[in-house]
Amino acid sequence: MFPAASVSLALIPLLCIGIAIVGCAYTLAALYAVRGFRRGARAIPACAAASVTVLKPLHGLEAGLYENLVSFVNQDHGGPVQIVFGLADANDPARSVVQRLMRDFPDHDLELVVGFRRVEGNGKVANLNAMRVTIAHDVVVLSDSDIRVERSYLREICDALAEPGVGLVTCLYRGGSNRDLWSRLSSMAIDFHFVPSVLLCVRLAKARPCMGATMAFSARTLETIGGFGAFVGHLADDYAIGEAVRASGQRVVVASHVVEHRCNERSASDLFLHELRWARTIRSIDPLGFAGSVIAHPLPFALAGLLAGSHEIFALVTLLATLVCRGLSNGRSNGRWACRRLAGCSGRCATCCRSSFSVRAS
Repeated sequence: MFPAASVSLALIPLLCIGIAIVGCAYTLAALYAVRGFRRGARAIPACAAASVTVLKPLHGLEAGLYENLVSFVNQDHGGPVQIVFGLADANDPARSVVQRLMRDFPDHDLELVVGFRRVEGNGKVANLNAMRVTIAHDVVVLSDSDIRVERSYLREICDALAEPGVGLVTCLYRGGSNRDLWSRLSSMAIDFHFVPSVLLCVRLAKARPCMGATMAFSARTLETIGGFGAFVGHLADDYAIGEAVRASGQRVVVASHVVEHRCNERSASDLFLHELRWARTIRSIDPLGFAGSVIAHPLPFALAGLLAGSHEIFALVTLLATLVCRGLSNGRSNGRWACRRLAGCSGRCATCCRSSFSVRAS
């Protein structure tokens, strides 16, 4: 028994080094996928401007909310645009932001829906379900409250949706921070982990993304998939909606337009809770992918292989290769990257301890 145990312990450093090597290969492949996405972006022929209803579920007064909403009002889309804001509570502080927006843009079609029947499940979807009766146009665009877009956003989304066989258009998003440490770390998670992972998995046909940053589909498609009420029981409502559209025989495509997700974490606790919710969501929809995500963090394994005290030269070369790959993918060398990796790992570890949590109405 003891010799066998010694052999098993001796294999641990090699296992760590092996995982780190695989992680380096993953990092380089993800970097290639990101650059391929930029090169592969193609112009879609413009079509007749569609009429659009934008649904914005809101909850609470988050930093930059007014600027986020203004970016949806200031669009160069040629067709009619209706924007509907949804609140669960008339006393929600976000109401004052919407009222200010209505005063500042009196010539735009802006509408506020307050209150909805509370149900067990996803509060955001219940909010959307209450706004559904106000939809006045052919194209429906859903977008989270922390998203900021360029003026060409609606035009490009509608052009992509008009392509044959497309039932839903979604968008990748980059991180936007408030220049403080915690929001910058959250932004780094998006730019240096989430986006490369999604693009690599799409390139390998291992992912079927549909992101709440943007979901655009026709009102007819919404009816076909059962309306928003069919998704109240889903934690990852965006993923479930995408799967329902695919099941209806239509394609879900990732637009070349990249939106900005505003990161508003103000403390270590905010960042940890964000990582925890994100990790739990991934685990709920893709347990195998969640388990395999350890390869996206090769540095701890490279360090463990070196500190184990065996195969020192091999371990040192692996550690140096890991640092080079990190430099290529990140482009910056400072302590924030180490903190970013620590936050990501802590969220993934903690998600194994508890599996239930709530989703707010935004």
